[in-house]
Amino acid sequence: MYVCICNAIREDDLRRAALSSGGDAEATYATLGKRPNCGQCLGKAGQIIEQERALGAGQFTCEKVAI
Repeated sequence: MYVCICNAIREDDLRRAALSSGGDAEATYATLGKRPNCGQCLGKAGQIIEQERALGAGQFTCEKVAI
């Protein structure tokens, strides 16, 4: 799924970048060589980044744990 249409950033790419970047969505985009254009994606991108970092740190959420 595309998170950012302007930059063609896919969710998988964003999740991988989240683990190598320590910043917010804009900083994570920069690790991909991109920067926000219209900005409509930043809220959702921020949520995905936070979720991926929590998963990477072993802090699982109900959204990712299959029951």
